[in-house]
Amino acid sequence: MRLILLGPPGAGKGTQAQRLVQKYGIVQLSTGEMLRAAVAAETPIGLQAKDIMASGALVPDEIVIGIISDRLDQPDMKKGFILDGFPRTVPQAAALDELLKKKHIKLDAVIELRVNESALLNRVETRVAEMQARGEEVRIDDTPEVLSKRLASYRSMTEPLIHYYSERRKLATVDGMMTIEQVTREINRILSAVGAVEPKAARSAAPARKTKAGTRKSAKPAGKKAGKTAGKAAKTAGKAKKAASRGTGRATRKAASTGRGAAKGRTAGKAKKAARKTVRKAAKKVTKKRAKR
Repeated sequence: MRLILLGPPGAGKGTQAQRLVQKYGIVQLSTGEMLRAAVAAETPIGLQAKDIMASGALVPDEIVIGIISDRLDQPDMKKGFILDGFPRTVPQAAALDELLKKKHIKLDAVIELRVNESALLNRVETRVAEMQARGEEVRIDDTPEVLSKRLASYRSMTEPLIHYYSERRKLATVDGMMTIEQVTREINRILSAVGAVEPKAARSAAPARKTKAGTRKSAKPAGKKAGKTAGKAAKTAGKAKKAASRGTGRATRKAASTGRGAAKGRTAGKAKKAARKTVRKAAKKVTKKRAKR
């Protein structure tokens, strides 16, 4: 996941970045922290930045890009990153795009947390009043006056990035005035939609069945199995019908043959008896004639 969070001071970018870091195990890249780390490590770019930072001047974009380039080569960047505080201007965004292109790294999304500036100022005023009422010390940079200046700077320098990334179809806008949980859910939904995070594996609709070996085997679709079974049954029934028909024909022919044989037998028997009877009658007549002579 490679992500940039945009939004004015107080929009909640830091809170959401930390939630993404904890959930997905990615790295939050802060240009300020990277500059300090490079200076402490005395890298070539860090040494260049050291003198500039000591003079109070702004570090040039090319040095910041060089530090980001070195950081992207570290092993812990494999899962992805969130850029915090960079880019702030369109030229920085263009330089970052060129760097990512050279390293064959795809930027998944730029999420803008859109908030109402008047509501942000009211929040700061309320927070400062509550801290003063409790007798707590108020940070110098946490006042409505300082926030107003930072908001003006954001509008003039950073807001043009919204148009820049929108033209490149990388921008997604989230209502930063929602609750923290709602903003988190919406960011996660966007990341899933753009393919920055892997969706949960779809569960199989058909339950698995156990084989003799104890392994799981996916059940076949009931309709398909039933169709095969019905087909087999129809074939079996057809064969049985044909066999029955052949058997019936044979039995009928056999019975007819047997009947004809029986009829012939009875007729022959009657003829034999009649012949014997005729012979006996003829013999008696001959005997009588001889006796008369």
